[in-house]
Amino acid sequence: MANQKMKSTKGVGMSHGRRTFLKATAASIALPYLVPASVMGNSGRAAPSSRIVMAGIGIGNMGGGDQGAFLGRGDVQYVAVSDVKRGVREGSINRINGKYNNKDCKAYNDFREIMIRDDIDAVHCATPDHWHAIIVIEACRHGKDIYCQKPETKTLREGKLMIDAARRYSRVVSGGSQRVLEDYRRTVDACWSGKKGNVKSINVNVGPFPKECNKKGEAVPDGFDWDMWLGPAPWAPYHPHRCSGSYSIDGTSWRSFKDYSGGGMTDWGAHHFGGATFAIDVRELEPEEVIFHNENGRKFASCRYPNGKIIHHNYPGRGNLDVEGTNEQGPSKAVPGYSGSGGIYGDFIDCVKTRRRPFRDIEFAVHTATVCHLFLAAYELERSLKWDTAKQQFVGDEEANRLVDVARREPWVI
Repeated sequence: MANQKMKSTKGVGMSHGRRTFLKATAASIALPYLVPASVMGNSGRAAPSSRIVMAGIGIGNMGGGDQGAFLGRGDVQYVAVSDVKRGVREGSINRINGKYNNKDCKAYNDFREIMIRDDIDAVHCATPDHWHAIIVIEACRHGKDIYCQKPETKTLREGKLMIDAARRYSRVVSGGSQRVLEDYRRTVDACWSGKKGNVKSINVNVGPFPKECNKKGEAVPDGFDWDMWLGPAPWAPYHPHRCSGSYSIDGTSWRSFKDYSGGGMTDWGAHHFGGATFAIDVRELEPEEVIFHNENGRKFASCRYPNGKIIHHNYPGRGNLDVEGTNEQGPSKAVPGYSGSGGIYGDFIDCVKTRRRPFRDIEFAVHTATVCHLFLAAYELERSLKWDTAKQQFVGDEEANRLVDVARREPWVI
């Protein structure tokens, strides 16, 4: 991957070749030829020159939902998909070609085939979590904006690398949690309106923790590239529970297992902690300390920020997104929201056009994931830990620093 030719990041939208082709074609047409309404941007569709050319990577379950949202937009032209399951690829291209009434959509087993296409402006990614960082960084390197499903990171180390890639290559990178604004707006409004006064802390109840996967091997189904599905994760025999995209976190899906995910702490935690960091306005910060508690066998933890605000996890007697404040009327401020129209998907597309940072900018998304990973480290080691944001490591704790990242199988290194 490192020696692949990088696509130029100059220009936004169509490739130079496509623009040149359209100009040449337009110059060769004399009136009174009839032009289809869709070409002019009528019939609910934008003109080709203003459409975002898009592809999807990982189209099962949530990826299929993301695809439907982007495919339904008149300002998006969907041209390619990548998935390691042949049946998923075939179903996906049939859906897209049926939408456009053509056979133009291309399907790939290997996402790198999408990355090297110069005609693609943006991609969305809904692979298992252990693939996210590699795909986001590669998209940025190849000059593509990317919408990545949550949780954006599998490890602490990945976060800074993803932010750095977005900034270095001037890419729009959006996280995928729609719940942060849409589900938790009442809590956010209560805090930002000043009704809670001086906000001190917020509690999140979420779980379970990830577990080891010891499933026995079975025959790999026909049309499934199992080795590619594993990618950077340790080699393991195929088992349907190991790779199931089910939303359950009960040992029957990849979301349950350490090699691929952080369990409920990162899967649902990306939503809940995202809402919590937004509500108490610490999205731009990372905690400086995670404090482990064990009171009469009841284990819980707290992340403390440099400004003194605290996010608790499973604090006894407190509900999910339960805010502690001084409750006198404090100053209010406007709540930021989505750009464009069409929720979080429309926000991403609008930001691709305008080059603004999206509502769930990768930096906010990574800071949310960092909270999840810090809690996981404290629970695994059963002790409090100090976190150095600048160095992206735990302070004076060699054992804890071994949890900052994981080994990856060649050639999938970052």
